[in-house]
Amino acid sequence: MRINSLCLFFMFLLLMHGGCGRAGEDEADTPQEGRAKADGKITIRVDGIPVRVEVADRPEKRRQGLMFREALPSDEGMLFVFEREEHLSFWMKNTVIPLSIAFISGDGEIVDIQDMEPLDDRTSHRSARPALYALEMNRGWFERHQVEVGDRVAFRR
Repeated sequence: MRINSLCLFFMFLLLMHGGCGRAGEDEADTPQEGRAKADGKITIRVDGIPVRVEVADRPEKRRQGLMFREALPSDEGMLFVFEREEHLSFWMKNTVIPLSIAFISGDGEIVDIQDMEPLDDRTSHRSARPALYALEMNRGWFERHQVEVGDRVAFRR
């Protein structure tokens, strides 16, 4: 009985401190390894600017994206994470929020930025170069913050 109580206590401590990481890792390098806040969002830096993002790293989450949402806070977005770097394609089916999308390579370089029209299910927005990530923000966000192709996105804190 004493062993079970001790095991439960240590399991509780482990859960309270967020579990354990892989050996040699001090902080997360990629969004899927980052620690989410209580709202499920993480903070990334786009050309040094902090942005809160919801991470879409599973097929069902990527398919849903920002469809049927009425609004997106001004410095928040959705970060799509894929399994491998490739040409990515997005459309605006059932999406009423005007958006801009930045396609990001595996090393964090923005390789393309495009504006997208609400409810446009005919236009496919394909990345100019292979990308591992796509970041959707309110339309004009990248321009307002002078973020351009070639700028960097940092996933580390």
